[in-house]
Amino acid sequence: MKLRRPRRPRDFRPADSAQQIVGGFLLAGPFVVTEEVWTLAASMNLFQAVGTVIVVFGIGYGALYTADTTRDADDEREVAGIPLRFISLMIVSFGAVTVLALLLDAPDTFIRDAKSTREVAKTTFKAISVGSVFSVVGAATADSIFAKNG
Repeated sequence: MKLRRPRRPRDFRPADSAQQIVGGFLLAGPFVVTEEVWTLAASMNLFQAVGTVIVVFGIGYGALYTADTTRDADDEREVAGIPLRFISLMIVSFGAVTVLALLLDAPDTFIRDAKSTREVAKTTFKAISVGSVFSVVGAATADSIFAKNG
């Protein structure tokens, strides 16, 4: 006798994005305003930042569809073959860090030796990639935990 694992409804609701936003902002906040993150970002090269972005995508996908065995990517609505829930998770993860960094004026506060706007933008991108590692964990966890209660 084969037991079927329970599945959540296919519908991806606005409440799901709201849950992701709460989790994403919750864990992103402390890292956006930490000088060490900005110092680390300034010392990273662009390949390391892109690698960090890839790690964020991997953590997000793994948390949504591998760690949570009640969810299956094939059962969800898709945009261009990518699950809508995953797209939302990535927007929230990177978006929460970006919004907080700009709202709290972190680039101007922590980037002192930049010689150009381009350098500020590059360091800000790298800091966002670092902060998103933590934001994606919070967003995916909130999505998974609250979805079980909804």
